[in-house]
Amino acid sequence: MTSRDRVRAVLRHEQTDRPAVDFGGHRSSGIAALAYGGLRDALGLDKRPIRIYDPIQQLAIIDNDVLDRFGVDVIELGRGFAQNDTDWLDWTLPDGTPAQMPAWALPERVDDSWVLRGTAGKPIAKMPDGAIYFEQCHWPFLENEDEDLDRLEEELGNCMWAAIASPPGPLGEGDRLAEGAKHLRETSDRAIVGLFGGNLLELGQWLYRMDRFLMMLAAEPEKVEAFLDRAVEMHLKNLEGYLSKVGPYIDIIVFGDDLGMQDGPQMSPVTYKRFFKPRHERMWKRAKELADVKVMLHCCGGVRPILNDLIEAGLDAINPVQITCSGMDAGKLKKDFGDRLTFWGGGCDTRHTLSYGTPDEIRRHVQTQLSILNPGGGFVFQQVHNILADVPAENIIAMFDAVAEYAD
Repeated sequence: MTSRDRVRAVLRHEQTDRPAVDFGGHRSSGIAALAYGGLRDALGLDKRPIRIYDPIQQLAIIDNDVLDRFGVDVIELGRGFAQNDTDWLDWTLPDGTPAQMPAWALPERVDDSWVLRGTAGKPIAKMPDGAIYFEQCHWPFLENEDEDLDRLEEELGNCMWAAIASPPGPLGEGDRLAEGAKHLRETSDRAIVGLFGGNLLELGQWLYRMDRFLMMLAAEPEKVEAFLDRAVEMHLKNLEGYLSKVGPYIDIIVFGDDLGMQDGPQMSPVTYKRFFKPRHERMWKRAKELADVKVMLHCCGGVRPILNDLIEAGLDAINPVQITCSGMDAGKLKKDFGDRLTFWGGGCDTRHTLSYGTPDEIRRHVQTQLSILNPGGGFVFQQVHNILADVPAENIIAMFDAVAEYAD
């Protein structure tokens, strides 16, 4: 099977020749730039510039030689862009390692922090000395009690998570987005992931701040309904434009909404059904009408109580399958939802095992997870979220080698 065939079969819940593998196929399956250089060294690969794919999280672009070494079946659409040296500017990682940032996202130094600014010129993200990623520092609607929803799209330019783009960034404007997507499709047999977003709960949290928006759900439901309706209209318009250009060239479209916490969802199932389920359903249905794609939701946390609702809304795959959270036992998830939902993740616990385990402990853990999640399809191997900066290279290698051993 080609990698693309393998991933598409897994999403149809068919058993494949070996587990499908993702590493760096989206912004929650990658590796911190601080760990990436050490991984290349441990693999005996040549020195290359460390390029920051995700400026906010400080994630590295994973080069093709690493993807090949680990048998990775997935690639993100943005990898078809920013191929020229002029697309990158020099940057230094917190440990002093030389790196490069996208030319459109180079931070500036202000006092004891690195700062990224929005379209209005305000600092919207900061990375103080001692930190290893950027954090949001401006919420456009937080203090404006009379916020004008007509400014919604404009204010996204002043919100960290929306304004600071990974590749393709501005390189994908106009017809160049379709051209880059078509070229990537023709030059790679990996399944292609298109990152869209379409966030609803998180969009409110980005603009109003998390605490305020959660209080609004309880205290100002009509205001929330109006905000979400405007957000959905914006997302649908953007979805039409996006899939008109890249729809023929991608296999999976990724939406985002972190609905969970360590001990359960951020809201009751009743609240999810009222505010979010019908709007998710509308967007996900439209995506499938516009293109031959499967819908994946990046959604951290213990979301088992709303999984049925997500499936009914049209969800095909969920990531990162945070197996250490309440209700997220892999065996029970597979038993209860495995015929209707693809688990894109859950292959290795990053909170404890990958960071602090021995290579042998990691190998046993990974093979146990594979024995639970891989049978019958409906599973793409990925560690739970990104590999963090302090994870030893030998642990990363042990994780992926365990997948290869299982396949053999």
